[in-house]
Amino acid sequence: MRNKIISYSLIFMFLFTIFIYVNDKKILDAKEDKIENLKDRLAEVENEKDKLISENLNLNYFSLAENEEAISYFERSGIDSKELALAIEDEIIGRNRAAEDNDLVPFEGMEGVMRINKVKILNHKWIIADFTDGTYWGELLISYQLDDNKNLSLITEKSFLYPQD
Repeated sequence: MRNKIISYSLIFMFLFTIFIYVNDKKILDAKEDKIENLKDRLAEVENEKDKLISENLNLNYFSLAENEEAISYFERSGIDSKELALAIEDEIIGRNRAAEDNDLVPFEGMEGVMRINKVKILNHKWIIADFTDGTYWGELLISYQLDDNKNLSLITEKSFLYPQD
């Protein structure tokens, strides 16, 4: 009887050990698959990040903040280009009035007043801006310069209005 109990115990322990081994092997394989999937996803995200960084550099090519020649142009005059950029944007957006069109936009608002929404300073001479009246929209090319007293003058050079569908 004692031999049977010992043999059943040994068989039970052997089967339990096999069960634990198989179960742990499945868990380990699942974790390894998950790790591989996460490594693949990480590689994809890294590639996407590198692509976005490259795209961002290309998009900022025409930007005062990234244009060393334009920044040097202002530094020779003792002007901080970052402060100037903020002042220019404030000046352009500040021309949006409650009841009248922005004077830089050469079109009259048809469905409301024309307002400039977005401004991008390209270099030390040019600005591109987006405008709309809520229904119609277009873009402007604005030239700017500072006089000897550092007064800003803005001139709308070119503009267009997108056709309504």
